Amino acid sequence: MLYTGHAAWKAALEGGGGGGEGAGGMVRSWWMSVILLGFLCVSTVRADALLSAPLNVTVKEIEVNSAMVTWETLEGDPVIGFAITQQKKDVRTLRFIQEVNTTTRSCALWGLDEDTEYIVHVQSISMGGSSPPSDPVLFRTPKESEKLASKSPDEVTMEEVDQAAQLRAGEVIIIAVVLVMWAGVIALFCRQYDIIKDNEPNNNKDKAKNSSECSTPEHPQGGLLRSNV
Repeated sequence: MLYTGHAAWKAALEGGGGGGEGAGGMVRSWWMSVILLGFLCVSTVRADALLSAPLNVTVKEIEVNSAMVTWETLEGDPVIGFAITQQKKDVRTLRFIQEVNTTTRSCALWGLDEDTEYIVHVQSISMGGSSPPSDPVLFRTPKESEKLASKSPDEVTMEEVDQAAQLRAGEVIIIAVVLVMWAGVIALFCRQYDIIKDNEPNNNKDKAKNSSECSTPEHPQGGLLRSNV
């Protein structure tokens, strides 16, 4: 008996025809394996395809040697980390930054060159792989002179406040040490002056005594004593 088309496949899967039962079981197992493998592949591809590229990538707080990159992700994306590609506009050298096991949506860029244009891409990372890169973002770091010129006279950073406080503290310590030294010198001078003052009357008495002993004795009646020859 001949089987054609769908009837033949059905007969093979059902194991019809006596000795064909073993062959039908093998065909059934093979098809189940193919279907399962295809399902796993499709699930993995769909999981990676559902991970969207980061949105609203922004570069802010641009300084001479640093900047801050921020972005957003779609709610529900199984994001476990991020990857950032940093590149100078006219240079092929890339800098790759990657971090996993984090929910942060920002990253600081350090060691930048002043007055240089950079291109930044951001990717989300999941257990199944990485998302497509975001749209490129171009930014330029300012010159040191431009940054200083753009700062208003009244604008003071926390670092400058700390430096000023440290300088004031150092000045206060130096002034205090100088005052203590001057006070010690003045106290020593006053003490020496008191000692000299106390010894001055004794010196006058000694001088008077010595002068009286060295002077010529006078006669009780007012005349000078003369020796008789």
